[in-house]
Amino acid sequence: MTEASFTELRDDPWALLRAMEQRALASAEAADEGLAAREWVGIGFRLGDEHFLAPREEVREIVACPAKLARVPGARPWVAGLASLRGQLLTVIDMKAFLGGGATRLGRDTRVVVINHRELGAGLLVDEVYGFRRFPDSERLETPPEGELRCRRYLSGAFPHGDDAWPVFDLQALAESPNFLHAARDD
Repeated sequence: MTEASFTELRDDPWALLRAMEQRALASAEAADEGLAAREWVGIGFRLGDEHFLAPREEVREIVACPAKLARVPGARPWVAGLASLRGQLLTVIDMKAFLGGGATRLGRDTRVVVINHRELGAGLLVDEVYGFRRFPDSERLETPPEGELRCRRYLSGAFPHGDDAWPVFDLQALAESPNFLHAARDD
């Protein structure tokens, strides 16, 4: 219905209200279709043989693993070390080791996923990064699949990917976890 049609109906208030209601309903249906078509965007990465997704907004950047990491005396074994990233210190955490899967073997695909957190300068050492992955938001699974790594408390759903489902790793929950924040050994 055009604006001219509304003008023509000004002398019939009930017809005008019906026309306005029809337009509002049509607009609401279009908005609902837009919501159904929304997509979720994340970063795909691998820890050992398991694949994960991290919400795009929770990742500040992805960098190659620094050639040298400064050792941190008195730190837990999963603290890989400190790196200087554009003049700022970044604590690098070996995610596989943190989750009980053994140390990450450094290779040409190894990357550091820097967490986008207001107070924490931390990067997660991962075996490989796959880049952006897009999924229809409507396909999100509430329950992540079982995996070998002990990370269920950091997972928030999953998305189907081929015959598998990739769990969504909640980096904010990880960054605020007491286990993650307690990086000093209890000697």
